[in-house]
Amino acid sequence: MSRRKKTLSEEDKGLWNAVKKTAKPLHISKTPAPLVLPEKPNLPKPTAPIAREPFDFDLEIGKHATTRMTSHDLAPSISDRLAQAPLRMDRKKFGKMRKGNLAPEGRIDLHGMTIAQAHPALTRFILNSWAMDRRLVLVITGKGKHRDDDGPIPVRKGVLKHQVPHWLHMAPLRDAVLQVSEAHLKHGGTGAYYVYLRRKK
Repeated sequence: MSRRKKTLSEEDKGLWNAVKKTAKPLHISKTPAPLVLPEKPNLPKPTAPIAREPFDFDLEIGKHATTRMTSHDLAPSISDRLAQAPLRMDRKKFGKMRKGNLAPEGRIDLHGMTIAQAHPALTRFILNSWAMDRRLVLVITGKGKHRDDDGPIPVRKGVLKHQVPHWLHMAPLRDAVLQVSEAHLKHGGTGAYYVYLRRKK
């Protein structure tokens, strides 16, 4: 089925001609119109900062505070650990022992030994003293030599001084040992330990 061609009526043609007379042609230029930028707003000029008088600060804050330098050693010293250990022996005897008024019944000098030599020697001495019913013995470790500490990890002074209390609280010696304390000055001070032994059952 073919479409019929539409034709304008006379009335439509007259209307179209009237519209054509009122239309204005567009004049399109081949060159683009120049870009017009908006004007910058007039901002006030920056002013110089206002000069202020310096404040009167007290730069010696804390000068009257009582501070003391604290050690950066996070682990407590062996002396502190022994002092804080619970008391397992008679209080009066412990006081006499700390004052150096009790005479040790035996002594061993580990001073100058290596750890490999000192550990078995200490074990043998303590167990033999316990078997002989001794109550108070003296273990001399020495205070340790001061070594230059150039590394990032601090090295404790006196290896035996720090190891002996650990050994005394480990098997097999812990069954024989009742109390460990640093010795009085007349028995070696911090370079020696009083070891108070249990009674044999």
